[in-house]
Amino acid sequence: MEEPQLKVGICAAKNISINLLNEYYIKNIGTTLFGRYFLRFNNDSVELLDSGDNLIHKGEEISFHPSIKKENTFEIEDVIIGINFHWEKKERQKFNGNIKFIIENDNLRAINTVKIEDYLLSVISSEMNATAPVEYLKSHAIISRSWVVSRIASENQKDMHFIENDEKRIKWYGREEHINFDVCADDHCQRYQGITRACTSAVKDAIDETRGIVLYSNNAICDARFSKCCGGVSENFENVWEDEKIEYLSTIIDSEDQSTVLDLKIEDDARKWITYESDSFCNVKDKTLLSKILNDYDYTTSNFYRWEIEYSQEELSNLLLERSGIDFGEIKRIIPLKRGVSGRIYELQVDGTKKTFIFGKELEIRKVLSKSHLYSSAFIVDYKKIKKDIPQGFIFKGSGWGHGVGLCQIGAASMIDKGYNHEEVLKHYFNKSELKRIY
Repeated sequence: MEEPQLKVGICAAKNISINLLNEYYIKNIGTTLFGRYFLRFNNDSVELLDSGDNLIHKGEEISFHPSIKKENTFEIEDVIIGINFHWEKKERQKFNGNIKFIIENDNLRAINTVKIEDYLLSVISSEMNATAPVEYLKSHAIISRSWVVSRIASENQKDMHFIENDEKRIKWYGREEHINFDVCADDHCQRYQGITRACTSAVKDAIDETRGIVLYSNNAICDARFSKCCGGVSENFENVWEDEKIEYLSTIIDSEDQSTVLDLKIEDDARKWITYESDSFCNVKDKTLLSKILNDYDYTTSNFYRWEIEYSQEELSNLLLERSGIDFGEIKRIIPLKRGVSGRIYELQVDGTKKTFIFGKELEIRKVLSKSHLYSSAFIVDYKKIKKDIPQGFIFKGSGWGHGVGLCQIGAASMIDKGYNHEEVLKHYFNKSELKRIY
């Protein structure tokens, strides 16, 4: 196959500022522009204005195409990254390729068209630091390429699964949000934060040396998933998304020692595991290694292998009301009903004085128990100062950072640091898969 092109949804806002660093041809008006311009949503139209706020053009969409193919760079200001996460922030980002502005849900949506290999230059140095070892960058290039090619090649795009009644709300989040483009630029898909982050020769070498290589299993490209830190054991696909067993996305123990006597689906064993630190690849305390592999906003998260958060009764009851829309009254108990193989809860019951309700799957649980997202759903709860069956405080002790399916990013970097190569890393995290060059 030829190298595919990709439509990436960069950002959405009422007003977007763009700085054309080279000449761009505007098909809608048949002219070239250079410099800073503004786009705004107004009366169901996309309006293009110059730096003096003078209207240049308005229409249903506006497309910018580079006039000089070797130099086709633009900047967009105030792009939000880490949407709804604890490190959410705004950045000015620089991109190559075409850019189009359309109307989407009463906002402007910026869509960048780019070839996959150019897209990956940004992705692997946005997901992790561009100074990471080249063998690690190769492994991430292959899984990021596999994921995005499997997505655009899939004939059956999975939508969000949603069950809600008076007793439960079960959700998993899939591909339902993206109708006008292939992938978004944030954590919902893969981080794509512009070419500025791809600042090392190692990034380009990793892309060039793995060009067109994907993970393959059962005669299909792998839908390769990854998260920041599995917590020592990775999770099965079906416990996070749709109820489908995928062999290459099944659990592994993240260490050289593959034996374990614990069954983390059992509550007592999960408690033992979460309150214990094993010799896992992703149990990294070396600040030097972490600074090499994590971007600045991720590096501020110091406790990820094992973590702890505490709420008062008032804080937790108010949080659940705000995040779920349900008034539980005072919270009596937080009860895991179903745990996956990594100890991650995918059905959780909340008992309150006014209401009992069940949440799932893991991301929905993480959303309702945090202002942004709880690090993971692999947690236990200890209760403080119980008065008349009502705890006055709650201590959440948890394991891992993210959904835990597929490659563990920090674990993979640790493996590389210990001398493994990228092929050995991918063999460790993706069961019964192989590498194949498709273009």
